[in-house]
Amino acid sequence: MMPSRRQFIRTGLGGSLLLTFAGWLNAAGARPLTIAEREMLGAVSNAMLDGALPAAGEPRRRLVALTVDGIASEVAGLAPATQREVGELFGLLVVAPARMVLAGVGKPWREASVADVGEFLESWRTSRLGLLQGAYAALHDLTFGAWYARPDTWEAIGYPGPPKGYF
Repeated sequence: MMPSRRQFIRTGLGGSLLLTFAGWLNAAGARPLTIAEREMLGAVSNAMLDGALPAAGEPRRRLVALTVDGIASEVAGLAPATQREVGELFGLLVVAPARMVLAGVGKPWREASVADVGEFLESWRTSRLGLLQGAYAALHDLTFGAWYARPDTWEAIGYPGPPKGYF
C-alpha cells in the first residue's frame, strides 16, 4: 500500500513532533533516570530476563531493580550524543500516548504484564522498520549488558570471570 503525499507529510510531521517532545523531555543528557524511566526499564528488563529471574516476589523485584541500576550506569558511560538518543527512546516510551501507539502497551509500565511487554518487544524485534529494530537492539543490549555485568550471574552461564593476573 502506497501512502498518499498528504499521508506521508502528516506522518512525518507527527513523528517529528513526537521526537521533538521526547527530546525536550530528555534534553539534559547525563542525568539520573526518572521514576517513569525506571518503571519502563523495569518492565522491559522483567520481560527480557524472564527465564533467568526467580519466579516471583521480592528476589525478582530486587534483581530487576539491580538491572535497572546497571542500565543507568551504562547510559551514563555512553557518549553524549548516544545518551541523547537513548534519552529520546526512553522519552517516547514513558509518554502514555507514544507508549500506546509505538509499543501497544495500554497500561502504565508498572501494571503491564510480562506477556504484554514481551509482545511489544517481539513486535519491535521482528519489525520491518529498521528504526524499531534498532530501538529493540538498544533495549536488549542495555538490559543484557547490565545483567551479565554482575558477577553473581556468571555461574549460571558457566563464565569463570575475567582472566586473573593480567591487571
